[in-house]
Parts: sequence; structure tokens; C-alpha cells
Amino acid sequence: MKLLIVLGSLRANSFSRKLADATSGLLPEDVTPTIIDGGDLPLYNQDLDGDDKPLSVQKLLARVKDADALLFITPEYNYGIPGPLKNLIDWASRPAYASPLKDKPVMIIAQSIAMAGGARAQLQLATVMGGTLARVFNCPSFLVSAVHEKFNEEGELTDEFMTILLRKVMEDFARWAVGTDA
Repeated sequence: MKLLIVLGSLRANSFSRKLADATSGLLPEDVTPTIIDGGDLPLYNQDLDGDDKPLSVQKLLARVKDADALLFITPEYNYGIPGPLKNLIDWASRPAYASPLKDKPVMIIAQSIAMAGGARAQLQLATVMGGTLARVFNCPSFLVSAVHEKFNEEGELTDEFMTILLRKVMEDFARWAVGTDA
């Protein structure tokens, strides 16, 4: 299975990227991850959304279409999803009702240094993804609270319980995404 991991943060050393790197090492053997962040995309503008889309948008659409499933890993900014992530989704959701997101299996991991673990961003992102007609893996929801305490200075996931949970939920998501686990 080809898994496209979509980051909600553009920062090179973000906790979203650290979680993506950790997750990549915990995936089932038959899952191949690719990580993107959408930092190269222009702001969505319908004037640019014709037959001659910007090259970065064309690459995004090809990656989403080629992926068997998507994993969003995002922080919570001001009780919601980051602007660059919403922009990426807006580009990927075109054309409406026939985009490469339609029927795509999606999982969301939200994280925050706060105890809520990005719950509001996760809920908002699930709502947005519902509007794209993607299939959102809702149970169990996966939130990472106090994310800054889960990694060492080298950026390695050191929280043993989080590692166990992450491996298990990714196994469950992979089975669900390919239709072998209802």
C-alpha cells in the first residue's frame, strides 16, 4: 500500500514531521510512505485552477491520485487546522466531486503541546475531509497531547506507550484502507 503522509506544519523540525518519521518506521512491511507538506503550493486561486495548473499543484494531484491512502499529521493552530494544510486540501479537492480525494481512505493524527492533543484541529480536519468525499478513519481517533515530551533531542520518539499505540493504529488503518478489516 502506498501511504501519502501529509504534514500540517511547514517547519523543518516540527513535531508533525517527527511523528511522520516515527510513524514511517512503525508501518506494516507492505506499506510504503511518502511525506509531503504543501509548502511549495501557491494559495488556492480558481484563476489558476484550469487546464494549465501550476507544476506544484500537478505534482500534488498526481501524488494524491497515486496514493492508496492518506495520513494527515497536523498541529492545532488557534483551535483549528493550519492554513497551508487547508490550502493543500483545497487544491487536492478539485475538481469538486471527482477529485483524487474522493473515496480515498484517510486517517488523521493531531498533536499539540497542550493536553487536548489537537482535538479541535482533528475534528475540523475530519469535517473538511468529509466535504472532499474522502473516507475518514474515525475510530479510534488519534491525538498526541504534550507532544513535546514524546521525543528526545535527536527527534526520536521515546514514549514507549505512544510507540505501541501508533504501531497498532497504523496496522488497523492499513487493514481498513485496503478493505480487509471493516
